[in-house]
Amino acid sequence: MTEAPDLPLWAAILTALLLLTGASITAIGSIGLLRLKSFYQRVHAPTLGSTLGAGGILVASILCFSVLEGRAVIHEVLIALFLTLTTPVTLMLLARAALYRDRTEGDEDVPKELD
Repeated sequence: MTEAPDLPLWAAILTALLLLTGASITAIGSIGLLRLKSFYQRVHAPTLGSTLGAGGILVASILCFSVLEGRAVIHEVLIALFLTLTTPVTLMLLARAALYRDRTEGDEDVPKELD
């Protein structure tokens, strides 16, 4: 952490803004998880919040370490790719499992199957 004072002011401000934006989006997704009533509504807010929030934080990390090292640091792109691919797949699997469970139990509030 001794390199932090070497970060130019413009990069520090931009990094801080990106971090705050990413953290705010993630917090909004978490609050949505608490406020929404049904499982099907709850599953969307944290999924979108975590994807977009992590994206902002990863862009801030790429910017900060690229400026400090004087070269493009892109290993965070692998993290972003992993999150972008796994979060929607997890959402889909959770929603399908919940739909299957609710349909087999005969819940009336579940959308009917399309033939």
